[in-house]
Amino acid sequence: MIRALSIAIPIAGLFALLGACGGAPRSVQHFAASAYPAHLSDWGVIGVADDRLALSAGFLPYDLNTPLFSDYAHKLRAVWLPTGTHASFSADGVFDFPVGTIISKTFYYPRASAPEGALLRNEDSSGDFSGEGLDLRKVRLIETRLLVRQESGWDALAYVWDAAQQDATLEVAGDIKPLDLVSADGTVHPLNYVVPTRNECANCHATDHASGKIHPIGLAARHLNKTYEHYADGAAPQLQRWAERGYLDHSETVATANALWRAGADDDIESRARSYLDVNCGHCHNPRGAADTSGLFLNAGETSARRLGVCKPPIAAGRGTGGRHVSVMPGRPDESILIYRVGDTDPGIMMPELGRSTVHEEGVALLRRWVESLPGVCA
Repeated sequence: MIRALSIAIPIAGLFALLGACGGAPRSVQHFAASAYPAHLSDWGVIGVADDRLALSAGFLPYDLNTPLFSDYAHKLRAVWLPTGTHASFSADGVFDFPVGTIISKTFYYPRASAPEGALLRNEDSSGDFSGEGLDLRKVRLIETRLLVRQESGWDALAYVWDAAQQDATLEVAGDIKPLDLVSADGTVHPLNYVVPTRNECANCHATDHASGKIHPIGLAARHLNKTYEHYADGAAPQLQRWAERGYLDHSETVATANALWRAGADDDIESRARSYLDVNCGHCHNPRGAADTSGLFLNAGETSARRLGVCKPPIAAGRGTGGRHVSVMPGRPDESILIYRVGDTDPGIMMPELGRSTVHEEGVALLRRWVESLPGVCA
């Protein structure tokens, strides 16, 4: 028998569920770790009705300045906190969420016009979600991941969507979805999209290697400090909107912001590259992360060029070096281990080790430009 804690939502109009999976209205549910339901619809997180995927109105959508790369998948992110609770963030911008918090991230791809069944290989999600949901005739849903804050800490779950896009089923053992992605020039790129197991989720989200406990990665003030364009009532600064919803104290809406990684952004190449490395690599490559013994720290707070890899030899030589001698060789991306590893898909070479099955060509191009811009030589 499934046990659930049903958390009442006090403002009926604001927090009414826009539509539930299968079309039946539901309230948000927070389940005990021993009783996670088999279907996403039981959570009341998102709903499907009239060919549209909609968030429960109790969930607040959000976006990141520079997001984690996940095989070109688009993502609809949202967060929900129990009534009467709020989050806070520390001096380094890391959030502390109350028990009962649910964070959802739905992975999907826009449909391509041809060939039949193919999906678009791009990262422009600006027209996907307008505050009123995703048009399911234009996208293919892959999975929805939940991070659930229990008394004992965070737990990670992955729900895989059915072919009819009506509900998603809890995936325990992981799954592989063969997809065809089509780039702007019409080239078809076959992809094996990997749905992670719960252990694989924990491998990335255990940002403190000593404790082994998992934490949200993207939900830091530096990532959230931006204007979100797709609220139902128009654009607004995210941290301010969190405070208006009661998810943050109004005194906690000022924070530094990391750079936008995309080409054409106003930020300088150093800031853009550091932002990209922070969100894609810094959760492991930090003084407390799983890669702490490497001495290569790519988190936002790192200031040492050596620890950022400049002229730094690897702790252990092997296939992962590709015969290169330092992590970052100033001015020479082809002689830099970092560029070699982010540009490969061999499991024994690639970095990050999890979360992607293909090379992020635009991300690698950014990092190459950053390395090319670095002055100096290595002795």
